[in-house]
Amino acid sequence: MTLDIRGSKKNTRISDNRFVVFEELMSNAIDSYLIRKDANNDIPALAIRFGIELYAIDLVSDDEIGLKITCEDNGAGLGENQVKAFVTKDSTFKDDLKIKGIGKCFGSGRVQYFHFFDKLNIESVFDTGGTFKLRTLDVASNTKEISEASFKLEDAPTDEIKTLVSLTGLSDQAIKKHFWSKNLPHEFSAANLKHHVFITFLQRLITLKEVIGDFSIELHTSLFGEQQPVQRITANDLPKKLPVPDMPIVCSHGNDGVNEELKLSISTYEFLEGEFAGFEHDVALCANSSIVKSLTKTFLKVPKDRKSSINGKFYLVLIESDYLEQNVNVRRDNFDIPTSCSGNVELMSYGPSMQDIIESIEDYVLELLAPTDFDRDALIKETGTKFGISAKMLTDTRVKVKYGDSADDIAKRVLKKYQEEIVDDTSALFDLKQGLLKLDPRKDDFRDKVNEMSWKYTSTIQKMDMANLSQLVVRRSSMIEILNCAVKKLLSVQSGEGRKENEKIIHSIFFPTGKDSNDKIDHDIWILNEEYHYFEHIASDKPLSSIPWNDNESLFEPDIDAALAEVFQKNESENQLKRPDIAIFNQEGAAIIIEFKAPGVSMDNYMGDLMEYAHLLAAKSKGRIKKFYGYLIGDTVKPLRLKGYKKFPSDKGWFSTDSLEDPETGKAYGELYSEILYYQDFVDRAEQRLKIYKEKLGIE
Repeated sequence: MTLDIRGSKKNTRISDNRFVVFEELMSNAIDSYLIRKDANNDIPALAIRFGIELYAIDLVSDDEIGLKITCEDNGAGLGENQVKAFVTKDSTFKDDLKIKGIGKCFGSGRVQYFHFFDKLNIESVFDTGGTFKLRTLDVASNTKEISEASFKLEDAPTDEIKTLVSLTGLSDQAIKKHFWSKNLPHEFSAANLKHHVFITFLQRLITLKEVIGDFSIELHTSLFGEQQPVQRITANDLPKKLPVPDMPIVCSHGNDGVNEELKLSISTYEFLEGEFAGFEHDVALCANSSIVKSLTKTFLKVPKDRKSSINGKFYLVLIESDYLEQNVNVRRDNFDIPTSCSGNVELMSYGPSMQDIIESIEDYVLELLAPTDFDRDALIKETGTKFGISAKMLTDTRVKVKYGDSADDIAKRVLKKYQEEIVDDTSALFDLKQGLLKLDPRKDDFRDKVNEMSWKYTSTIQKMDMANLSQLVVRRSSMIEILNCAVKKLLSVQSGEGRKENEKIIHSIFFPTGKDSNDKIDHDIWILNEEYHYFEHIASDKPLSSIPWNDNESLFEPDIDAALAEVFQKNESENQLKRPDIAIFNQEGAAIIIEFKAPGVSMDNYMGDLMEYAHLLAAKSKGRIKKFYGYLIGDTVKPLRLKGYKKFPSDKGWFSTDSLEDPETGKAYGELYSEILYYQDFVDRAEQRLKIYKEKLGIE
């Protein structure tokens, strides 16, 4: 049997875990001791000793640092079976031992030795039935293969059973991938490695304590020949596990959403602040009681939150499951599990996704790790203000607000839920309709299916309304706020020196000048009246003769603009070419004329303008426009001169309704409804209408 080093390195890439070698050395040391303990219970307590030596490669400068790692343990050593397992890539040696607590063998760990280091040396003293032997191995990473013959066997100079594994010379590949910009003395300090080993092996060490009792792990560091303080981990350092029940994996593409057979075992430990240097909150997925994948940054995205204690405590949350154990990858640095789930039948065979696992534990984890000052209600309120997402919508979509969320995150989840449900409901509606077409209307089940489809359709409309209404409310709230500021001259563009264009600014909020609906403009004329939002044709400050009626005909006679100019010339002394600020038309025979008046200009002087404009537009539209809505909007009016106008019950503005009659014959050919409003009046009315939408959404 041989271990093909070159082939193994080619087929098993370097691990993403920069400390994988330490974990492999530690795991093998523990497994070796469990094998010895299983054969003879009367042996010394487990003792593992790591030696880390950092040395200068360049004798003149310390810029290039060399690294040597040794691991000594008092396990069973390299007997015949162990050697056979070592040179077999996919050995099942450990799996067949049936010893409690022993690790599963994938055969890829030793390949990482050659990925990370240039040389491997093993010296192992073991017992062969009363006779002690020393087995050694000395190979370089560029060695093609290792066989049983590569090991040397001789009589041992001592009867102390132990194994010493040495790895020398950090490889260029490892430096480039993991340590290029790292501070090696810090990375490989005894304190840093103690923290990593302790957290990574905590679950297994606790299990180990139950199996073998006391143990000792020592870490010795030598930095350029100077010994650093020794770090130790003993059985007394292990914390007690907090009681947490198992949790089912909630799978969103499963039939009922929950797979009761797939459980997650949650092990939570708490540590007092200051008990361990550099301790942080940590959440990780495990396999065989060892950490494989950290999820800490998934739940605690801000580094400050990971490093801040909660009531003086840090928490370590480790998640285990048979499902995770079955799907850990060969390198044991991740899982062969889909990232996200899908309704696709092909993915069903893969079981729950990583997204499912994270969502199954996130309520517990985030509740545990939420800072004491986390204000959930404030976050919900912010989401409502920013996106129009109400508490009711959160309930309807079953979206939970958790620590670590932002208003953006919550809005995306809510809208995504609505979209997914709308798509599902639409598909179900289509299927119901197709099924309905195949039924006999004379039978009872026909009515049942009709009722089912009706209820389904009703619920779908409500979801669509909620999703669309929330976005509408946010947009309109913003527009009203901007308009309110413009009316009160509070916008930044209104505070500078130079010519004041407050009237033009307010006009532009409704929609831009010089455009019509053929330009696909984005307007906000709903501010005046909700039904105006649905008018088909909008024109602002453009020749009326350019407004089409159909593909071959214009709405107005060709001389409409010249005729209108004569009216403007007669009515407007300041600017003879001034046009109505906004004109809106639709093919249902209605038009809206709006006049924004500059500050200080009294609106009562222009009451007749609206009537004159309406007469002209009605006459020149060939009878197509019969209903007119006119608005005079400004900041000054003399109420005693408002002949024919009545005050609104709200005391905000005046209104009038008049017939459009031919002055010669008296024949009525249209009607004008007009209003005179202060700028603030229509802002207030728009806010009142918006308030109704907010009440439907449950937003204050």
